[in-house]
Parts: sequence; structure tokens; C-alpha cells
Amino acid sequence: MPARSLPLKPSHLAAAIVLGLAIPGVSLAQDAAPASGSSARTLDTVTVTGSRIKRTEVEAQLPVTVLQKERIDELGISSAEQLLMFLNIAGNGSDNLASNGGIVSEEQRGNNGVSGANLRGQGADATLVLLNGRRVATHGLKGRAVDLNSIPFAALDRVEVLRDGASAVYGTDAIGGVINFITRTDYTGLEASTFVDVTEDGGGNIYRANILGGWGDLDNDRWNVFGTLSYKENEILRGVDRDFSNSFQPERGLSPDTRGTPFATIFSLGTTGVGASSLIRNGLLDPADPAGTTLRQTGINLLDLPGAAGCESGGDMMGPYDHRLWNVPQSRYACAWDYPAAAIIQQPQKSADFIGRATFKISDNHQAYLELVGSRVEVEKTFEPNQISSSTSAATTALGPVTWYQRNARTAATYDMIYNSLAAYFGTAGLNNGAPIAYRWRCIACGPRQIETTTDSYRLLAAFEGSLGSKWNYNAGLSRASSKSESILRSGFHYTDALRTILGEGLLNPFLLPGQSQSEEGMAALAAASAAGVTLYGGESIVTTLDATFSGGLGFSLSGGEVLMAAGFDLRREEFKFDGDSRADRRPIFNAPFDDANALGDVHRDIKAVFAELYLPVTSNFDVTLAGRYDDYDGFGSTTNPKVSFKYQPFDGVVLRGAYSTGFKVPSFNQLFNGITETQYTGLDLTDPATCATRAPNASIPGCESIRPVVLTGGVPDLEPEESTQKSFGVVLSPVDWMNVSVDWWEIERENTILIPDIPSLWNNYGFFTDKWIRGADGEVTAIDRLWINSGGSLMRGIEIDGNIMGELAGGTWRLNVNGSYINTFKTKTLEILPYTENLTGDYVRYYNLPIRWKHTMTFSWKKGDWTHSLSQLYRDGYNDERPVSVANGTYIPSEWDARVSNYTTYNYSLGYTGFDRLRLTFGVKNLLNEDPPFTAHQNDYAAGASWETRIADPRGRAYSLLMEYKFR
Repeated sequence: MPARSLPLKPSHLAAAIVLGLAIPGVSLAQDAAPASGSSARTLDTVTVTGSRIKRTEVEAQLPVTVLQKERIDELGISSAEQLLMFLNIAGNGSDNLASNGGIVSEEQRGNNGVSGANLRGQGADATLVLLNGRRVATHGLKGRAVDLNSIPFAALDRVEVLRDGASAVYGTDAIGGVINFITRTDYTGLEASTFVDVTEDGGGNIYRANILGGWGDLDNDRWNVFGTLSYKENEILRGVDRDFSNSFQPERGLSPDTRGTPFATIFSLGTTGVGASSLIRNGLLDPADPAGTTLRQTGINLLDLPGAAGCESGGDMMGPYDHRLWNVPQSRYACAWDYPAAAIIQQPQKSADFIGRATFKISDNHQAYLELVGSRVEVEKTFEPNQISSSTSAATTALGPVTWYQRNARTAATYDMIYNSLAAYFGTAGLNNGAPIAYRWRCIACGPRQIETTTDSYRLLAAFEGSLGSKWNYNAGLSRASSKSESILRSGFHYTDALRTILGEGLLNPFLLPGQSQSEEGMAALAAASAAGVTLYGGESIVTTLDATFSGGLGFSLSGGEVLMAAGFDLRREEFKFDGDSRADRRPIFNAPFDDANALGDVHRDIKAVFAELYLPVTSNFDVTLAGRYDDYDGFGSTTNPKVSFKYQPFDGVVLRGAYSTGFKVPSFNQLFNGITETQYTGLDLTDPATCATRAPNASIPGCESIRPVVLTGGVPDLEPEESTQKSFGVVLSPVDWMNVSVDWWEIERENTILIPDIPSLWNNYGFFTDKWIRGADGEVTAIDRLWINSGGSLMRGIEIDGNIMGELAGGTWRLNVNGSYINTFKTKTLEILPYTENLTGDYVRYYNLPIRWKHTMTFSWKKGDWTHSLSQLYRDGYNDERPVSVANGTYIPSEWDARVSNYTTYNYSLGYTGFDRLRLTFGVKNLLNEDPPFTAHQNDYAAGASWETRIADPRGRAYSLLMEYKFR
């Protein structure tokens, strides 16, 4: 179904022109700036994310976005993941539960049930996530990024997002920026809230309930204790629940690349090995094909033969295999199954979280507090049923050749039907009657594969804060945080030996049409073979921190005022462990993604850090802040990172700001300590780079024979941290009290990045990587070292804008907010000796961040008395699509192929009412016009989503939300 697209309205453009901007946009919040009309709160002293210095006002020196709870509620946002999907400064990575729904390799293992924060497209492991200004544990399965699902979202007071590098202040991971979730610090009273978010088209509903209670007044009682408990549930949303989730659109360049169908596809195995005795002997079918081709057919589905019922008769999700699109002419009679649409768009999730805090006022200048945050998150990752294949040799088939369909008393009727159908069209010359049938089959009877991941997280913090004299403040704390995860197999996984027996004996029939059922005997055997309940793996990430910060005036002044300073230390121990298959017998389970080779015992490292920050008000309109941090890590030494920023106000209403800093990201425990895995290179396309001028083998040229060495992957204990350089320059304009706008340019360059070198790069740069080609005593290549290395880098540049105009209308007040992000440069290089690639901005990029050029949100709000209205537009720019195989190699261009993915524009509306005593209501409509995601033909084998981009779009469609908050006292 073609996706609809709405153009920008002239009124939107007019509003943007008023703001002095080139393009319209929208935002969830404004910069924390002193400009008139800012939404930032005025406090006696404030510590803004990105600085350790408490100041008497929120400064405009740092590009900080502040999102108050009220604004988040107005937008109907119920989770940190949803918040990141709305933020324009967030990258478009595979960081949500829709984009990481499939089985993944070890490198992506940790996304089981994980949602990550990815600022400026640097990745979730290069974005620092804080809770009340301090670190929390990274997710237990991977130990590289914080799971946003563990954040107590209902208890938030506000969220602060620093759009700048901050390693000079916070240490590792703060390359893309910092997102600080700030909860209430004290509360007196009792209130409850419920939230529902229901889709119009069904599926994917969201529910949340929260209760908050607090007792004690700090000023009068000198103590306060409060706690909040929340429960949230996301219901499952399946691809088949949405019309646009459809991979059978071959005329537009999209068709599923699978021949593993519910009504099995018959295969020939070629001229060698066990295939020589298959039913389709050597693939030699009768060349007198009525279709006029002599090309032997190696993949045949009986439903697709001329005169048959057609692939569609195999079920709603079956259709012809597009052999032209995939350039596989020998499968012209094959069928395909829409496995991308069978995937889960929104994974079912249940979570409960708690935050409690007890604060004691020791004296007028000192207080102590104890804070406990805990959560349990359960996510059931669900994906399509297993594909069972016997179309390879016995040596490389997990189930072995016994899975072939063999003729016996139980299978004779089906076997004869298959033979007769093939013979009727191709003749008997190429058939070997009585020989077993090789096939590929989607085992619908096996059930969808499910992996349930439960993550228990907590952080216990004991801290003291107060003032030291009249000018200095302090905050010191000891905390311990943990994230412990366990993944368990549920439906869809079976023991390999039992499944081999079931299939070999013909208890399951791969050649059934809709309406036909497997035998009771076969289903009973399948149930007995189930591996449900087996623990796949588990892990735990722990961080223990002792930190202190001291902030105050130095007792002397410059022309612009008193010089301020902050200094402190951070002592931290990080621990990680990962358990593989802990069963005593380790009985093989078919296609279960165990990761035993990378099991780690308890590993840890100690970090010692000191930091300092100096605020220099050089003149009344020019100030500079200097910051620096020294971190010393066990295992690979120390790193020092500086930062300098400035603010210059040449006259009222104009502020210039800028910053320069360096950053770093330390290797994960997996990258350092994983074991060495040996994998046989199975391709026939590799030669020895020392003796052959081309990678393509040619036996007639000495030294160019094909080689098949072992490939080594795993951890490297002496990896170094990644390094980064950040630059930014911006202007904040507030010429009148009813308008303000900010524009910020930024650049992030990363070097010494940690990556696994690909074999083509190792071959093409053999002189640089001679030691990666391991040779035996005879000089022959025996192994290729693909362990982690420090090499390569990336370069990104962009511009962020934010603007507001305000006024009065019909007895109320209105505000138009415009926020946008423009990326003009995204370049990468896999090795440090190579130049950067061409600019990838606006092009499809697999796996990681999708660098669209422009995205914005625009919000118009109007408030009068007890009523608040808000209308938002969310815009995501189009991009150049990935080219199908046939288009890329020039063999076939589909009739409706469009190289451009259209933009994606949606509208949200909310209505708030506070006129009831103690009751607050907020009603909302998301995706007001029920806009479908735009069509994309990206290859589904390498990315989630059937015809749509999970990193950009919201698949839920129009949804209605209602938030009810009631204060009992």
C-alpha cells in the first residue's frame, strides 16, 4: 500500500519566516537560556546538566534542552523510548523495540528487550544516560548501554538533554551528549494517575498506572519521605496487523528473499554429495520446458507450476518468489513467504518500577538523603517460525540429511503427489523416483520463536549535600547500581535430535495447504521436543561509585563578576559477567542463539577520576568556562579531556556561544575479554593476498588458488579508548519579549574507533595488515585474525534550531515553538589509513544510524483558564533508498521502482483540563490523520520492517490517549 505524504502548509512556512528560519520545525522544549520567554525555571541556584557549577541563573552558554513533565504529558509520551523517538536531536538508530526485533549476532546480543538513547547519531553506547545526575548500570546482557525501559518515567520531574560532548565533566560515553532524567526530590501528599494509549486499528495498546505518596515537611519536620510505584504494559503489535507491512510489492522493488514457505519448496542439490541422490537428480530437469528456458530449475514450489493453484493458495502470506528481483532465474517456479510481515512491530513488554527517597535536614545548611530506584522489565521478543532446510550438504546442515522428506508408509501419498506433479510438467527424465526430497519449509506448526528477557535493575544511593560557608556547596554520595538480565527460550525452539527424528520419520508434513492440519501424533511429538524454559544466557552489569563535587566562588572577581569553580572526584568500580549455556548436558537446540564462546566470569575494572571546572566572567557581556577531567582506568591507562566554552552578549537580545572539547569511550568488557572463536571460512572467493593480485580465485594462475582459512574473532585486552573531538558554535536571539530563537552548528569527529575489520579491507590493505594473515610452517594462510582493533573513524556535522513566538489570543495565551535538526555531513572510514567515504547524508545506511538530512517538530499551544490545547507536527525527511539486487547489478528494474523514500509527516493533538477539584485530565490523539509510514524497499534480510523504516516511523497509526491524575490530599 503506497504511503501517503502531507506537504508543509503555507502557514507553517510563514511562521518559520517570522522566526528568521529557513525551514519550519517543532520541538518538545526550549533551550535552557536566560532569553525572555524561556521555559526554564528560575531557582536560587541551579546545576544544569553539562556543568558542575551552581549558578544563580540558568545560563545560555550550553545548548541544553529542558523538558518539563507537563509538556511530556501533553504529548502523550509514556516512556523514555517514545521520548527519544520524538526528539530531533536523537539519532535514527536501531534503538527501539521495533527495530531490534529479530535474532541477532553476538555484537547486537544486548538488544533483547533494550531501548537505547542515541544522541546526534553517535550510538547508544556513546550517549551518557544519567538519573538525577549520576550514572546507572548498563544493561546486563551487553554492558554497553543503559536500557531506557528501566528508567522510572512516571516519577520524572523533568528531562535535561545536553546537546554537546561532556567527557570533560562526566567521563566516558558522553560523546553524542548527555540525557539526564531528573525525578522529584521531595513530595508531600498522595496522588494516583492512570494512562491509556489505544490504537484505532487495534494492537499495540499501552497502559500505565502510578501511585505517589510522601510525608514530612523539610522545613518544619526536618525530614521528608516519599515513594512512587508504577506499572506499565505494552501490548503486542504484529506486522500482519497493519496493511502497509507487506513485503509483496515486487513492482516497487520489494519482495521477500526466502523460499522457506509453509507449503515447502523442493530443491535440487547439484552434482556432488548427497544431492546426487535427491528426487531432482543433479538439478537436471527436462530442458523442454514449455516456458522456453533450458536453465535447470533448482528451487520449485508445486503451487507455482503452470496450471497449478498459484503461490497465493498456500496462505495469506505466500506469493511468488521474484526471481528477477533477486537475480535467481533458476527459482522461477519458487514461492516466497512474507516473513518480514510476520515479525513483531511492537514487542510485548511489562515493567514495574519504584523510586523512594528519604531526606533528612541535619541542620540549616546540611541534609542527607537515601534514594532507592528499582525496576523489573519483561520483554518477549517474538519472531517468525523456524525455517528448516535440507538444501545443503550433510556437513553443513544443522539437522542433517535425515530431514529430507522420505517415502515410507506414512508419507507415500504426499510423496507420490509431489513426484506426479513434477513429472507431469517436466517429464521423468530428470527425476529419481523414490529418492528423498530436499526442501525448505517454514514450520508454522513449530510456532513463533520467542525469547523472554527479564531485567532487574536497581540503584541505591546515600548522599550528603549542603553549603560550606556562604559561598561553597557540596554534594557527595556513595551508590551501587546493578542491571541483571536473563533470556529464556519460550515457544518455537526444539531439541535438534528430536526434531531430526520427527522430520525423518515423516511425523510432520511440510506439504500441507491451508485448512489441512498436522497429525495429532506429529503435534504430540513436536510438543515433547519443545525446549521452552531453557535459559539461553544471562548477565549482570554492576557499577559502584563514590563521588563528590564542590562548587563555589573563589573570592575574587573579574570585570563581569565573581570567578566560580567546581572540582571533585569520581571513584568507580565497573563489573560484568555473562553466563552462557549452564546446562549440564548442553543438548543441542535447533537455531537457539546461544553465545557460549563469549561467556565471561566476573570481570571488573577500577576507575579513578578528578575533574575541575572554572567559570570566568571576563566582562559583563563575555564569559568563558574551562573544564578538564583526568580518568585512570585499570587495564589501559589514563586519558585527559579538556573543554572550553564561551558566551558573548554584544548587546541585549543577542548571545553568541561556542565550545570545543575532546571525548572518549572505553572498550566494553566483551570487546576486551571475550574468548577467541574459530569459524571456518566457507566461501570460495578468497585468495592469498601475498601471492595473488585479485581476490577472485583462478586455479590456472599460480598463487591464486582458492583458500579457506579459519577466521578468528574475539576480545583484545589491550584495546584503547575511542577518541572524539567536538566543536560547536551558536547564536541565541531574543530581540523582543515575545520571540526567541537559537541556532547551533556542531561537529563530532571520532577516531581510533573500536571495530571488527572486514576481510575485504584486510585483503585490500595487506601491507598494513600482514600480521592479520596467520601462516603455517609452509607459508600457507591458516587463519585470518579479525579480532577487535582500534582503527577508522566517523565525521558528522549538523545544525540545530529552536525558536518561540508568543502572544495573546481570544483571552488566552499562545505559543508557537519550532525545533529542527539538519545533518549536512556524515562520513565514515573503516580503517585509519583509508580516506573518508563520500557524504552519506540522505542515503540509506544499514544497521546503525540512518542519516536523514532534516527533521523537525512544530507545536502550537493555546491556554485559557483551565483549558490547554496543543497541536504538533512531526516531520522526518525522505532519503535515497537502498537499491534491490537487480537494480544494483543492472539486470532488472521494477516498473514502479522509485529511488527516493518520501518524507514522513504526522500530527498530534492534546487537550488538557484542570477545572475539576484535585483532578487533572489530558486527552490526546496521536497521528491525527492516520498517516502510514513511507514505503521503502530495503532488504528485509538485513533490517527490520516490511516495506517501512522502523528507525523513522511509528507503526501504531492513529491512537487515542487519556491521562488522569488525582490528588487525594
